[in-house]
Parts: sequence; C-alpha cells; structure tokens
Amino acid sequence: MRLIVPDIKAVIFDLDGTVFDSMWVWRDIDRAFMVRIGVDALEEVEAAIEGLSFIKTAEYFKERFDLTEDIKEITDNWNRDAFDKYANEVSFKPGCKEFLTFLHENGIKCGLATSNNIKLARVALENNGVIDYFDEIKTGEDVVNSKPAPDIYLAAAQGLGVKPEHCLVCEDLVAGITAGKTAGMKTCAIYDEYSKDQTEEKQSLADYFIKDYRELLAE
Repeated sequence: MRLIVPDIKAVIFDLDGTVFDSMWVWRDIDRAFMVRIGVDALEEVEAAIEGLSFIKTAEYFKERFDLTEDIKEITDNWNRDAFDKYANEVSFKPGCKEFLTFLHENGIKCGLATSNNIKLARVALENNGVIDYFDEIKTGEDVVNSKPAPDIYLAAAQGLGVKPEHCLVCEDLVAGITAGKTAGMKTCAIYDEYSKDQTEEKQSLADYFIKDYRELLAE
C-alpha cells in the first residue's frame, strides 16, 4: 500500500470529528450548559466558538453570557462532563485506525493539532491504543492564535521536524482546512455529520475530500 498524496513526510490530524467521531460530545455538553444558564442560542454559539481553544471557548462563554464562574471552574466542569465519554465512548472515524497503523509502519510521522485540551486528547488516544503513533501533540494552549490562523499547524510541523510543504493536514471543519492551507500544507477534508452543512465549502477548499481514510491509500 502507498499514500496517494505525493512527497508527504508527516500527517497532522485535528482530533474531534477527524480522528474520532466526537463532536456529539461537545454538542451535548453545550446544550446542557446552555439549558443550565437559561439561554437558547446553540447554533449562534457553535458558529462563534468554531476553532477556538478550550480556554478561549470558556472565555467566550463567560463574557457572552456574563457568567459568575471563573474560567477554571467552567473548564473543570466541561472536563468532568467530557472525560468519561472520551475515555470510553468516542470511536474512530471510518478507516482512521488502519490509516494511523499504515503511517506508523511506514515511517511517516504523525502529529495532532487540536483545539481540545491535552487531558481529553490523551485519554482518547490512549484508550483507543494509538497514543504511541503520534510523534507530536499540540493543543490550542500552545499557540496564541486559534484556527483558522495557521499557528498550531506550523507549531506541530516544527515539533515534527518536517517542512510545511511535506505535511498533509486532515481536518473536518473549514476553519481547520483554512489553517492548514495558510500554513502551506496539503489538506484533506474529512466528512463529518456534525459539519455536513460545510461539505461543499470543504470540498472546494481542500486538496482531497474523503469519507473513509482508506481512500488515501492505494496499491
């Protein structure tokens, strides 16, 4: 088997909606959180927080809804609500584990560049048996500017020791695809039910569009 994308020495993945089918976790948490504070604006909020880091998302909620909790209280509550789901319930996107295994066995470096936090990223990767496949992990707390800025992808490439032009970014959202392209990397858009309304834009932006990671491999 071979990777159909030429001249690639590293693949850098987003986490939620890209490696794992996990966007439902955050929609459930956001919905429950907004019910608790008595606000009905889920779609508006989801659009506003797309691509933001974990801390930046908490800051948005605190400022937007004038919350009394401090940032740590908000993020601690989210972590508690999400931890068990990331440890036990999230599943791989189609073909992702096989693709990760191929990359690992063929000496192609793997990076993770996620707006999620390190604790949830690690427990999901560990409990699904792929933590050792990743040579570099960057989260939104490692950079100043969130996606669609290219910062997190450039930081991941630097950590991997691979030039941007030899990296392939796998992403499920327009903001992430834009970040990868701005970083000067090849981009592959992953279909995700959560962002199905972005499908046409993702197809037009990215170099590749797939529903199963095995589509990136050929005999």
